[in-house]
Amino acid sequence: MTIRVPNLKNLGRILVALVLGVALWLAHPTAAQARRGGGRVGGGSFRAPARTIRPSSPMVRTNTYYTPAPVFSPFGGGFFFFPSFFGGGSLLTLLVVVAIAGVVLQAFRNSGIGQPSDKVTIAQVKVGLLASARSLQQDLTELAYRANTDSATGLAQALREATVSLLRHPEYWAYVSSGKAIAPFAEAEQAFQGMVVSERAKLGPEVLTNGRALGTAAWITTPDTTTDEDPSEYIVVTLVVAATGTSLQGLPAKIREAEQLRQTLTQVGSVPTDNLLAMEVLWEPQSLEYTLSADEVVATYPELVRL
Repeated sequence: MTIRVPNLKNLGRILVALVLGVALWLAHPTAAQARRGGGRVGGGSFRAPARTIRPSSPMVRTNTYYTPAPVFSPFGGGFFFFPSFFGGGSLLTLLVVVAIAGVVLQAFRNSGIGQPSDKVTIAQVKVGLLASARSLQQDLTELAYRANTDSATGLAQALREATVSLLRHPEYWAYVSSGKAIAPFAEAEQAFQGMVVSERAKLGPEVLTNGRALGTAAWITTPDTTTDEDPSEYIVVTLVVAATGTSLQGLPAKIREAEQLRQTLTQVGSVPTDNLLAMEVLWEPQSLEYTLSADEVVATYPELVRL
């Protein structure tokens, strides 16, 4: 009886093909993974706010006349003259000038020139909507493709459009979560980025970021005709915004009612361009062919409470 030994060359080719196949499968998520993927649009810059110095009262120009004050010279030759601005060239005059200079210097230091001391408000609003609000997914996807997040004006416009899209669907609001933090300007960027990273970690694969499809966003145009999937019920949208001034300071720490949510979204969408430092809009799922089940919402977003 003859036992055939497999050709090592052919065996090597088979192994290489298997490895390549697995690598390609891992590199391209399945349809279910793609549909569970999230979308994201946002940006910003934590530049130091420009400061201007304005006089507290109108400046009045006056003509000042002075006469030299005679001072006795111990070296002979009579008297020499010292300019007298305050009625004399005495030591008291010099002390007054030094005191005024100290007050002016302290005022400049307290004004914070070059050292921004503005407080920054960082607000987060999360809304869980019923699956009937499918048009919201389309609105946010289109916003991600056309928004100009490289400019302050474009960023503010994107934030307004996102809040308007949410305000259009109050009948679909089901869950809500909110939070607010106030930080010194020097610490605001770290606080904002930490909040954004925490929220991004909850998403599935990010398949669309600021108009850039990351390999699987094409699934949004692929019809899904399967009927044996688990029931899908919700869409979750998260807003994270950082702004100076008082635009966000009046937001409630916790939202419990639909009217509070409406007022909060209106206030967030009305942040002036000059005050907006950064913002992120995240939503899941990004695909129009999928929504989150109730179990997925509870497991991924336990902080959400029912309205």
